[in-house]
Amino acid sequence: MRIVVTGGAGFIGSHFVRRALTGAYEALADAEVVVVDKLTYAGHEANLADVAASPRLRFVRGDICDAALIKDLLRGADQVVHFAAESHVDRSIAGAGEFVRTNVLGTHTLLEAATEAEVAKFVHVSTDEVYGSIDLGSWNENEPLDPNSPYSASKASSDLLARAFHRTHGLPVCVTRCANNYGPYQHPEKAVPRFITNLLDGESVPLYGDGANVRDWLHVEDHCRGVALVAERGLAGEVYNIGGGTELANRELMGILLEMLGADWSMVRKVPDREGHDRRYSLDITKISGELGYQPTVSFEEGLADTVKWYAERRDWWESLKVSG
Repeated sequence: MRIVVTGGAGFIGSHFVRRALTGAYEALADAEVVVVDKLTYAGHEANLADVAASPRLRFVRGDICDAALIKDLLRGADQVVHFAAESHVDRSIAGAGEFVRTNVLGTHTLLEAATEAEVAKFVHVSTDEVYGSIDLGSWNENEPLDPNSPYSASKASSDLLARAFHRTHGLPVCVTRCANNYGPYQHPEKAVPRFITNLLDGESVPLYGDGANVRDWLHVEDHCRGVALVAERGLAGEVYNIGGGTELANRELMGILLEMLGADWSMVRKVPDREGHDRRYSLDITKISGELGYQPTVSFEEGLADTVKWYAERRDWWESLKVSG
């Protein structure tokens, strides 16, 4: 089997690749893994250092909008797992053009090439943010899309393109929508690593608005295992929510990290709320649990403690990113 992983040098994609090449996913035990990544500020070959010597890994530096390259890479591929995306909400608010280019046009390029190559499965990795904000209850996969940021709008657009290629061309597409990820190798612009690295450096940490925005937290290990299950057994044309089952207000998350790192609330500075800031996300994972047997296995307490430890020990990985990012 040959599987093409886009964005495979990024935070989530590299975790999937490392686990696939070290035997975590039985269905991919002998698969050749082709990683294509543009290596923007959020993608680094160093993220694949642990598996760089694997004879089953091929790394290609390239842009998913490059139609000729993508057509060549997908020729003979059995599966595509599409992680590549611009994903930082604040950057999308400052300028949405690159988000439209990568998330919409890049996805379109992949879908066209996958259709021509007749790949057996295309997994499009998306986000719970496409649903918008929910005051009570949890979203299931039949909820209408109601994105509020340029980032989530670009992801919703790519979700709809994926669905259209399944309906129109018969491409066996599955869409996954995940909760907020955390874990090692996450760029320090994101909430959890930003809080951790600031506190490790004795710097204050920013808290948007009243800090009451609620997110469902999902360890990257559980997310990638869910994606692997969908790649193996997900039904073509279906959407699968992948949640972590730990909902916390940003202020609660901040309090936990302050305690873990021996700091107090004097280290917190309030900043104006983000434009269009969604109040609450919550995913119903009944479908993926019932059909594919998925359940999150990494407890939030253990996962967060391990993440704090990783950043404390891996300044060599994040310090330069924080300066340049």
